[in-house]
Amino acid sequence: MPELFHVVTADEANARLQSLLTLLDRAEELPLHAALERVLFQDLHAPCDLPAFPRSTMDGFAVRAADTFGASEGLPAYLTLCGEVTMGRQADLRVGSGQAARVHTGGMLPPGSDAVVMVEHTQAVDATMIEVVRPVAVGENMLPVGEDVRAGALLFARGHRLRPQDLGGLAGVGLTTVCVVARPRVALLATGDEVVPADTTPGPGQVRDINSYTLAALTRRVGGEPVLCGIAPDDKATLRRMAVAALATADVLVVSAGSSVSTRDMTAEIIASLGQPGILVHGVAIQPGKPTILAMADGRPVFGLPGNPVSAMAAFELFVAPTLRRLQGAGEALSAVTTARLARNIASKPGREDLVPVRLERRADQLWADPVFGKSNQIYTLARADGIVRVPLDQSGLYADALVEVRLF
Repeated sequence: MPELFHVVTADEANARLQSLLTLLDRAEELPLHAALERVLFQDLHAPCDLPAFPRSTMDGFAVRAADTFGASEGLPAYLTLCGEVTMGRQADLRVGSGQAARVHTGGMLPPGSDAVVMVEHTQAVDATMIEVVRPVAVGENMLPVGEDVRAGALLFARGHRLRPQDLGGLAGVGLTTVCVVARPRVALLATGDEVVPADTTPGPGQVRDINSYTLAALTRRVGGEPVLCGIAPDDKATLRRMAVAALATADVLVVSAGSSVSTRDMTAEIIASLGQPGILVHGVAIQPGKPTILAMADGRPVFGLPGNPVSAMAAFELFVAPTLRRLQGAGEALSAVTTARLARNIASKPGREDLVPVRLERRADQLWADPVFGKSNQIYTLARADGIVRVPLDQSGLYADALVEVRLF
């Protein structure tokens, strides 16, 4: 292991890895109610028109639009009532010239009508006649057949991540099961003689396993299935045996800790031995997260993340998360972003991208981003923050009062 390594930018690191990824070919059929945030395995087309019949969007009267042309408060149009359309039933009447039928929001328009007059724009003359005080155009206040979607139309393409409104749309055309990409299995292996399970009282010099839990949660959030593989000691044979076993049952392997360059670092050597082509990147121009490892082992991505929790989470979001999205065929996630005014200076070094946690505060109707400074081994640096401000590679810092983009957690 060389004492020094050559870092690359985050974009270059991702490009090297992404060029070697292939989509997962495993799929599963799910009931619609269980498909939220899952990624479609195949294109979905509408099996029918929606709506399947012309519908009113207002409470009012179904009319022939031509019978209302020129209607006003001073010169209303007089129409004869020909009946009422019952909700949830086939319209059993026809609107003729000079006639109107009472309809309700969502109800079927009867044959002969081509518009709906809002009830607010009518006055009852008697039990059999109304006056219309405003004209309507053809198609006004109604939905024609197929206005929402036509039979055969593409609803969602493969790779689309299903949102609540998407599930409602699929239910509307009668699709109650969907074929989705199976969740990528992500093996999470913690390492280090000093790391003990979270339910164990640490002894002198020991720390509880934080990364397995934070990385598992991040994995679930991006659509993966985390597999906790335990804690490997700083023993080369044991670490390799556990890494091989973890990768054998997973699509992705994430090893946390042991990725820094030191004489005790065995992680890079073991990752390189797991399969071809091996290590693609060891060292990224970011802070925190510089000693991150990206590799491919016979078609499966392998990551070596720093052991410090802040560094591990930052590297996961930059490299593991987009990899899991790519494996599922999903597009790049749209990050929730807001703009805020920086409360304090942020120092940085040109040539690296700094990722600085910030806490958002509203002061006199202005949103402020207050940096949460701390070491990369302090998990509550992130727990107290609402998002991340990225300092670009070519800048030596950001000044207080500057407007900055905050990527929300």
